[in-house]
Order: sequence, then structure tokens, then C-alpha cells
Amino acid sequence: MAEKASGGVQSVERVFELLELITDAGGDVTLSELSSSTDLPLPTIHRLLRTLVSLGYIRQLPNRRYALGPRLIRLGEGANKQLGAVARPQLKALVDQLGETSNMAVLDSDMVIYVAQVPSLHSMRMFTEVGRRAHTHATGVGKAILAQLDDETVRGIVARAGMPTPTVKSIGDVEELLADLKLIRERGYSIDEEEQELGVRCFAMAVPNAPTPTAISVSGPVSRVDEHFADKAVPVLRQAAETISRELNRT
Repeated sequence: MAEKASGGVQSVERVFELLELITDAGGDVTLSELSSSTDLPLPTIHRLLRTLVSLGYIRQLPNRRYALGPRLIRLGEGANKQLGAVARPQLKALVDQLGETSNMAVLDSDMVIYVAQVPSLHSMRMFTEVGRRAHTHATGVGKAILAQLDDETVRGIVARAGMPTPTVKSIGDVEELLADLKLIRERGYSIDEEEQELGVRCFAMAVPNAPTPTAISVSGPVSRVDEHFADKAVPVLRQAAETISRELNRT
């Protein structure tokens, strides 16, 4: 649950507390689950939920659970576009320095969504494009984000989203994934070794202190994105991630 801001409007704080609790629970909850996760009185929770349902920000499902509503999509898309606009100069700098496509993605429920991309000059169409959603365990950006989370949270994400294997090199077992995340935490960046698309390698790094879990990456064909490329790319990625972090947290 987010820390409450001092001097805020109590009803607004309560609404966002409920929205964040539903999000943290994977997108849908029962009234009793919400009640056990907050100090708010049950009548207050019920009243706020009714208001949010009437506005379209929450849906009540046939099984009586409460889920995030469609009107939140527009807000999320607007926020994602703004995040992408902030990052674009740094993504362009990555392409200028490394010559390969750069991307930015954020965690959206239990998936990653690509919010910005600057393509390289090389004519090669890849899986990634702005607006595309992907599983966290099979992408460089996704694994960079997962490495920022504790193992229990990671288990919950992949249990809900599943672990499909787009290629023969994809990770399809949660224990293998956790072992890979341990290596990512140690070295500070992730590698997608043809796990999303055969013939394509990606290096990715989380953006520190981002308002929502975020990562940036550079990717290209394995013939160019090799070990020598990594020596050059990792320091540049780190500098870009730190710059984006400062921009996102600028008051």
C-alpha cells in the first residue's frame, strides 16, 4: 500500500488506496479481501466501491469480485505516453551510440507493456513495438523489472500470467527464472538470449526509483549484439537509466 501523503484529501487517499490494493492483488478482489487489507471501515469501502463502479473505474464481476475498470485504461495510456516522452531523448542517445533499437517498458498488472521505442537504422523488424504487451519472464525488460521484486512477488506474477515459451530458449520453469533473476541482481542488467525471438538478443536494465516498475533495453540480431557489444552497451544503458530516473523524479 502506498504511503499516505500528509495534508491530503482523505476521501481521495482512500480511493487510491483501494485501487492500489486491487492492483497489488492481481486486478480483482472480494470485498472481504479488501477489508482484511486495509484499516478502512467496511461501510466506507462499500460506499467508495459503489462510486467507483458507477464511474467505470471499477467493475463488479458476476462472481461478486471487484476488478479494475475500463476507464482506468485511458488514464494508464496517457501516463504511459508521458513516460515514453520523458525517456525518448535518452532512448535516441542509446541508438546514436550503439546503433541498435532501444525500448522502454513498464510493468502493467502481470505483464510488461512497451511505452517507447527508437528504432535503429538497420532494416530489421522485431517483436517489440509501442503498445505491445509481453510476459515478464521472456523479455529482457521484463526480467530486469522482476529482478527488482522479491521472489514471492515474482512467483505470484508468473503464476497468474503463466510462463509460455515463445522459443526453445525461453525459460518455462519458475525455479530457473528465479536463478536467472539472482544473476541479474548480481550483475545489474538482464539478457534476453533469444528467449522472445530467435536470432535477437537484448540487454536491459531497470530504471532506479521509477514511479512504476520500468526498464529500458537495446536489442538487435545476435550477429551484432554479442559479448563485445555488451561491454559497450552496459555502461551506456546504466547512464541512460539514471538520467531517466532523475527526469521522472524531478519535482
